[in-house]
Formats: sequence, C-alpha cells, structure tokens
Amino acid sequence: MIRLCDIVFSLFGLLLLLPLFAVVALCIVIDDPGPVFYRQLRVGRNGVDFHLLKFRSMRVGADKMSLITVGERDPRITRVGYYIRKYKLDELPQLWNVLVGDMSLVGPRPEVLRYVDTYTPEQRRVLSVRPGITDYASIEYIDENALLDQSDNPDQTYILQIIPAKIALNMRYINHRTLGEYFRIILLTIVKIVR
Repeated sequence: MIRLCDIVFSLFGLLLLLPLFAVVALCIVIDDPGPVFYRQLRVGRNGVDFHLLKFRSMRVGADKMSLITVGERDPRITRVGYYIRKYKLDELPQLWNVLVGDMSLVGPRPEVLRYVDTYTPEQRRVLSVRPGITDYASIEYIDENALLDQSDNPDQTYILQIIPAKIALNMRYINHRTLGEYFRIILLTIVKIVR
C-alpha cells in the first residue's frame, strides 16, 4: 500500500509542481551557468546504488571539495542555491526517484558510499527499506548544516555523532512501518518546513 501511495503522490506532485520546477530551473541557470539538476550516486535499498536527483544549489564541481555542506553560507552554495536549500526546494526532483522506485516519500535518507562504509552491521539495517525523501531524522536534523558549522572537524562529527543519532531515529520508522506512520511523517515534515 505504501508503494501505491508513493506512485500516486509522486506522479501528482510532479505534475502539480511542473510550473515551480520551470521557475526554479530558470533561476538556477540565470544565477550560475551549468546544469539545472545535480545527480549524485547514493546507496539504496539492499545496498544497490542509484542516482539521486536534486536541483543544483552549488557551483559546478563543488562536491569534489567535500561531500557535506557546512553552515548556511557555505561559499560553494550559489545565491539561488541558498534559498532553494532553505525552503527544501532542491529535494523536489527526488519525486522522480520515488516514481521510478529508487526511493519512497518516507524512509531513511540515502547516503553516499563513503558514509555507508562506516556503518556497523546493526546500522546497515537502514538499507533493508527504500530510502526516502523525509523521515524522523530529516525532521530532527533540518538544521544539520548549522550544527556541522560549529564543529572543528565536520566530517568526524558527522560520522561519530550525527550518523548514529539519525540511524536511531530511522529505526523508529523501520520498526513501526505502517501507513499511519507514513502519513504522520509527511505531515510533520510539512509543518516543520512551513515553520
């Protein structure tokens, strides 16, 4: 039933948001020449890699410097990128990932292989379900970049503190994966973004 909801909501969302997609795409191109979309290899369900789609919010090639973003004003982020990140508009193209089955609307956020390689066998349980656009960890860590900005070693802070905390929150959904919980997380996410 969750997969059916994913298909219906993602298809409806893509059609409804098409005008917004066009406006965001135009703003990205005017602000910083280059591709509109950013594709990054992430680890999905059962450890299968897929290309996660986002609206590009950073300068071309910025991901070669670091895989994590530090602070709201990371110098790699474009002017338009700052706003599309702030309002989570950069995540909207992932509705396509949901439609084709790489992701779900709700589930653990997919990570890059570098960080998945640090998982313990217990933590790897997050790979037993489709990754999602939102989950309890996404809601709790909506200001993750600001937290990392306060660290002397953001990469180590992410690996040793944030990943374990996020996975503990992921397990809350994985262990109680119901349609009711699915809708609850979607509603909590909308409320958090609006606030």
